Amino acid sequence: MEEIQHQGVVDRELSGLRLDQASARLFSDYSRSRLQNWIKAGRMQVDGEVRKPRDKVWEGERICLQAVLEPDQHCEPEDIPLDILYQDEHLLVIDKPAGLVVHPGSGNRSGTVQNALLHQDPEMAGLPRAGIVHRLDKDTTGLMVVARSPVAHKRLVEALQARAIKREYLALVVGRPTAGGEVEAPIGRHPGKRVCMAVVPGGKPARTHYRINERFRIHTLLDVRLESGRTHQIRVHMAHIRYPLVGDSVYGGRLKLPPNASEATRAALRSFPRQALHARRLSLQHPVTAEPLVWESPVPADLNGLIGQLREDVAEHAG
Repeated sequence: MEEIQHQGVVDRELSGLRLDQASARLFSDYSRSRLQNWIKAGRMQVDGEVRKPRDKVWEGERICLQAVLEPDQHCEPEDIPLDILYQDEHLLVIDKPAGLVVHPGSGNRSGTVQNALLHQDPEMAGLPRAGIVHRLDKDTTGLMVVARSPVAHKRLVEALQARAIKREYLALVVGRPTAGGEVEAPIGRHPGKRVCMAVVPGGKPARTHYRINERFRIHTLLDVRLESGRTHQIRVHMAHIRYPLVGDSVYGGRLKLPPNASEATRAALRSFPRQALHARRLSLQHPVTAEPLVWESPVPADLNGLIGQLREDVAEHAG
């Protein structure tokens, strides 16, 4: 059993919420039920006082948490292969394939990255979500960093919050932006579709940078960099500015095909099975040694094949 100290200050957005609600946002790596248990056990203090889960908190108050890391009894180890690019006693980096859910949730109680990590290293059961500090959507491919020790977990979470971990993506979108730019728009739950996210007033601040990598006839390949890490952020932001991701069944709208495209191009776009998004570069300082580290992931075969077909489409219609 390990203990980790966390602190957070109630801001204007959290002011007036119940302690369990505010702490769930401040310490989002832990489940609401786990936080409620710690509050009841006196492991959370507000300005030095122990309070109840339903007590309200106000702007400027400091919340201190003594997190007790015990094995997660709801996630079982499973022998699922992981493509591990780097590993030491404090962290590992994996290259996630499409179709692999990151951690158990509604409808996905097993067969996840978290189950695989617990098989890889049973001691990671003592860390929140087996050391997972950020997520990729089920059908997004690419790089993820995972903590293997309490000190690494704490520092990686802090580095993410401080935007010190750089995550760069490759995204194929519908449309032809005239130039790169940024999207700064708050993201929260869709008011009518609870499983979806949306740009909404009062959502969490989110900023996405993008630049042109390659142009096709009606599509564009973008280099995308995150400043924040909201759920579905790239997918929501690009759809918001009317450049949705190819293959995104949730935010992408109807399929769009280049005019007079060959059957090969039409088939490639129709059959692409997921959102065209790949986490291709990850850079950070090692949480213990402070060594600068960088990893890159090659473009997966399905996305590479689609890009190649769109290049052929451009060549077929040149001139």
